[in-house]
Amino acid sequence: MVTAIVFDMDGVLFDTERLCRDCWYALAEEDDIPNMPEVYALCIGVNAQTTERIVYENYGKDFPYEEYCRRTSAMYNSYVEEHGVPVKDGVRETLAALAAAGLKIAVASSTRREKVLRHLANAGIEQYFAAVVGGDTVTHSKPHPEIFLKACEALGVAPEEAIAVEDSHNGIRAAHAAGMKPVMVPDLLPVTEEMRELSSYIAKDMNDACGWMLAAAKKDE
Repeated sequence: MVTAIVFDMDGVLFDTERLCRDCWYALAEEDDIPNMPEVYALCIGVNAQTTERIVYENYGKDFPYEEYCRRTSAMYNSYVEEHGVPVKDGVRETLAALAAAGLKIAVASSTRREKVLRHLANAGIEQYFAAVVGGDTVTHSKPHPEIFLKACEALGVAPEEAIAVEDSHNGIRAAHAAGMKPVMVPDLLPVTEEMRELSSYIAKDMNDACGWMLAAAKKDE
């Protein structure tokens, strides 16, 4: 039985993953930092602590991580202040359709909870979410299932009753480990054979994912 949908945020609800990537790339080019595309790909779908560890593992403990994050955040925030949070195509329609179908909806994002809440409010879609779990509220980062298990608990549903909508490999791994039904909506990372094996469905876009989720929920009525 499908009774709930748990969304990742960056790269799924908002086109923030691409925006963040562009900020990292721009500063890497400015500071002549090598191999940033490869390193950034490792950081997609994980929390801030894991990102910090990955950066240090690749660039050494002398890398000015805090300063780099401050500069990328300033560039990111400047764009958002001027243009708003970039909502992915089909998200508003999908949330409305899922809510109309009586499904419970949550966010399980590696981003800090306060930032998630701010983005949802700025986009005017916060009313759809009964629970919001941020990366700063869990001990283990994706691909560990903790954040998805916590989201299911907050919604009052068993993991096997919930669909997880993800764009990252670590997110799909985490959802599968939690015992949920993972749906991948690809963004920056490609669909691999592992993702096909772990996912219940690989969607072309959010509208495609919405149709599959509504059909899955209806089938279980």
